[in-house]
Amino acid sequence: MIARIQKMNKLLQVVICLLITACVVVICFITRNYTGYKTTALILLTTTSLIAMLFDRWAVISTAVVSAFAWNFFFIPPLFTLHITNAEDALMFFLYFFIALVNTVLTVKIRDTENKARDKEESERALLLYNTLLNSLSHELRTPLAAIIGGIDALRANNESTKSINNDLLLDEVEQASLRLNEQVEHLLNIGRIESGLLKPNTDWVDVGEVIHNIKNNLRKEAAQKIIYSESEDLPLFKLDARMLSQIIYNVVVNAIKHTPVQTTIRIDAENDQEHCLITIADDGQGIPEADLAQIFDKFYRVHQEKAGGLGLGLSIVKGFTEAMQGTVTVVSTTVKGTIFTIRIPAETSYIGRLKNE
Repeated sequence: MIARIQKMNKLLQVVICLLITACVVVICFITRNYTGYKTTALILLTTTSLIAMLFDRWAVISTAVVSAFAWNFFFIPPLFTLHITNAEDALMFFLYFFIALVNTVLTVKIRDTENKARDKEESERALLLYNTLLNSLSHELRTPLAAIIGGIDALRANNESTKSINNDLLLDEVEQASLRLNEQVEHLLNIGRIESGLLKPNTDWVDVGEVIHNIKNNLRKEAAQKIIYSESEDLPLFKLDARMLSQIIYNVVVNAIKHTPVQTTIRIDAENDQEHCLITIADDGQGIPEADLAQIFDKFYRVHQEKAGGLGLGLSIVKGFTEAMQGTVTVVSTTVKGTIFTIRIPAETSYIGRLKNE
């Protein structure tokens, strides 16, 4: 709000400040018989100080000057004149004028200093994120690129006697590296869409069970872990963004695959929960350290104990896509029972029979 006010035209700021001061003067004038002109001075000084916290320098200085003369004209005897007969009142007027100006200048300077400190902190944070991204990219993108280039060179170098034996292995290696590279690029594009604030869900009727089955089938080669999905017979269709939902479930499952032992079981459940699509993805792995739980949805954050690579964007995308559909995602994890992600997204529901009649 403060930033929005400070972006206003300077003349508009002056007008707004003078209107606020005029309203305070009118109220004080109406109640002058109860408050007295000395109390009015304190009220006007407080108003000027509050204005100084929100508006630019010239608007605040204008307020200080106008409030001083308004106090003299409307409240210091004799009323409705700038003439002051009492030496004490004259001293009070000049002190008021001095205090109002000094208070205004100091408040504005303090606010400017705070803004500069905040801007510096934001710049340092942005630079840290930028360096983190570059460091991650230098490793995570170089590795699959090196595998692709190396595989292609090996394919070209193969002679006739070894070609039939090695080609399939090399092609599989190139394919896996390409898929990994594509995944990292997709993550960068998705986080860019989230950061831009232009991410809008494209909703349509979605069979959540089919989405989960497709993800499970696509990860069959990649996952050494056992993935279980028990489809509910009465699960309705949900009106959701199918692409976002698929990416959310995929990222959470892939995260579980990367960070759990081979013998882990990953269970996916979907149900209709009071006009919400409720999806839980649970594993019985080693769990996430409690110190890391609060930060796992942050950009570029990776659990310190993990050995697997990645840009640290997968769960950030999960949170961004879920919130884009007005949903919530929570995680509970213990070293005894493993980790449970709960995704809850509001959605219209319809069964096939009803949908055909629409």
